[in-house]
Amino acid sequence: MSLVEDTTPVEKTINGTVVRLVKDDITAMDIEALVYYATSDLKLGSGHGNAITMRGGMAIQKALDEIGGLDLTQAVITEAGELKAQWIVHAVGPKFQEEDMEGKLKTTVLNSMKKADEKGIKALAFPPMGAGFYGIGLDVTAEVMLEAMTEYLKGATGLKEVVICANDSRDFVPFKNQMEVIQ
Repeated sequence: MSLVEDTTPVEKTINGTVVRLVKDDITAMDIEALVYYATSDLKLGSGHGNAITMRGGMAIQKALDEIGGLDLTQAVITEAGELKAQWIVHAVGPKFQEEDMEGKLKTTVLNSMKKADEKGIKALAFPPMGAGFYGIGLDVTAEVMLEAMTEYLKGATGLKEVVICANDSRDFVPFKNQMEVIQ
C-alpha cells in the first residue's frame, strides 16, 4: 500500500457549474480569479500573501491600501497584477475558536462568490479557507466551504467553474472526502 495519497483532481457539477478539487499553487494558477484569505487590515502577509506580492507585484498591496480595511466576512476585488489570474477576491474570514466560526466562514465563502458574480467572473479558485495559519481544522473547512458553495451554486449564478486548490495531500484529502458526499 502506498503512503502517498491520491491527489487526482475530483470534479462535481452543481446546477451547471463545475466544482473541481486540484492540488496546485493557487498563486500560480491560470484562472480568471482567485480568493485570498485576507486580514481585516488588508495587508498581504506571509504564505499566500507573500506569494501574491512576489508574483503579482506591489500594485496589489497599493490597491488594498487605498481600500483600507474590511470587516469580518466581507470581500473586495482587486486586479491581480502580474499573476496569471486577472482578479483577486480578498475575503476576511474567522480565526480558530472564534465565536460562530463555522457561520462566519460560510458567510465569507458566500460573500466571495457573490463578489465574483457581481464582477462577472466565470472561473474562481479558493484555497482551503481558514486552514493553516488561521487554525481552522481542515475537516471543518472542507465541510463548511463545500456546504456554502453547494448552497450558492444551486441559485442563479454566472460562475461556470469553482476550483478548490489544495497545497498538498494533507489539504486535499478532507476536501476529496467531503466532495464524495455532495448530492
